[in-house]
Amino acid sequence: MTEDTELVIETSGLERRFGSLTAVDNLDLKVPQGQVFGFLGPNGAGKTTTIRILAGLTRRDSGKVRIGDFDIEQDPLACKSQFGLVPQYTNLDNELSVQENLLIHGRLHHLNGREIAARTKELLEYMELNGQEKKIVKTLSGGMKRRLLIARALMHSPKVLFLDEPTVGLDPAIRRSIWGVIRKIQQDGATILLTTHYIEEAEFLAGRVAFLDKGKIVTEDSPAALTASVGDWAVDYLEESRLRTDYFRSRDKAGDCARTRANGCTVRRVNLEDAFISMTGRKIA
Repeated sequence: MTEDTELVIETSGLERRFGSLTAVDNLDLKVPQGQVFGFLGPNGAGKTTTIRILAGLTRRDSGKVRIGDFDIEQDPLACKSQFGLVPQYTNLDNELSVQENLLIHGRLHHLNGREIAARTKELLEYMELNGQEKKIVKTLSGGMKRRLLIARALMHSPKVLFLDEPTVGLDPAIRRSIWGVIRKIQQDGATILLTTHYIEEAEFLAGRVAFLDKGKIVTEDSPAALTASVGDWAVDYLEESRLRTDYFRSRDKAGDCARTRANGCTVRRVNLEDAFISMTGRKIA
């Protein structure tokens, strides 16, 4: 990141405590325009709390937050106009139609009727929901609801998109179709902050990843650099009823190790979870 890179999301000294628990601990974050930035970490690491603070849904105890050109404390409404939010759990109005859900969101962002109609048509085509506008939300499949959540978040053409576990609970084929949508949104100029427990999702989508553990950023880099810091090949094997993993730079050395193991073992490529475990001793999920 160069000095003239435009930062679209920026925090400094961000903290949030719940009693004796520090959920977000002195978090400094810088996300440049047009990047997909991934947050990885186990449950309770502080990922969702961070997104809720950035979205103005959870109070912070200290620290600064800027979204685009606006400080969330000094100008919260202008700040909120800069982003769209796709929450971890579906919060659509199930008794209304697809079109009505988009209409309400457009009104909340002060779009007029003509703007809402044009944007609805555009987003239904963009999210491949053509012909579904009159359907009641509760009749939609899980994948279609996720697409509608993203469409709703994009209704007011935000610069930033917060995606909190956007493909949770979806089958692999639908998950990959959502990945295509996210890539398309990025290519159209949006900046995306992504939390996920799916390692392959972060590896495919994120240009940069931060590992969160106990509210702190342990490390931050590109997925390729993080995995390379551990090795290129991994050998998983059982030892005293526990799963162990050894890492190697070459496929040949990994194969040599595998052949010395009496029990069955697996040789595979190193992934982001390996890097996280090596740095924290904990699994992502």
